Amino acid sequence: MNVVDAIQTRRSIKAFDPQHKMNETEINKLVSLAMLAPTAFNIQHWRFVVVEDPSLRAQIQAVSWNQAQVTEASLLIVLVADVQAWQKQPDRYWKDAPQAVADFLVPAIKQYYTGHEQAQRDEVMRSCGMAAMNIMLVAKEMGYDTCPMDGFDFDAVAKLLNLPADHTPTMFVTVGKAIKEAWPRGGQLSIDEVLIKNKF
Repeated sequence: MNVVDAIQTRRSIKAFDPQHKMNETEINKLVSLAMLAPTAFNIQHWRFVVVEDPSLRAQIQAVSWNQAQVTEASLLIVLVADVQAWQKQPDRYWKDAPQAVADFLVPAIKQYYTGHEQAQRDEVMRSCGMAAMNIMLVAKEMGYDTCPMDGFDFDAVAKLLNLPADHTPTMFVTVGKAIKEAWPRGGQLSIDEVLIKNKF
């Protein structure tokens, strides 16, 4: 499947075959390709929590508006962000770059994020969103359907996953075999309404 087809046919699916299982090779493919999504300064702040324990998934479902896909999908991936990743050995994000590039970018990371809590949080949210899109498009190419989710109690999920204090959940992506088609598209805005050239 080419990328255009994947974009056009990807829909948010709510009903999955609860008997279908995904193997480790498939899971690793999804995550490894998600890891190719761009991040600011190559910080790679995302962490992919694959929740396999059925009782934990049931507890997460209970704090996610009881949405069935949390437990019925083959895979529940909680995209978690390390908000402080920018200051954790930042030289490792540029260890394979030419020395001149590393010498410029590593100090720039500290300069950009120090004292800028809003930028720290905004960047991890953008990064996790782009990684989630990679997961959804790769899953579609693999013959799976997905549902991106933010309908959950963020604090409760953080507690259930035992997240460190400097990590935050950003969203879920459920992955599996659809047993019911998505509703027809609800109504796309026209390109004339959303494409602005130069200025509003």
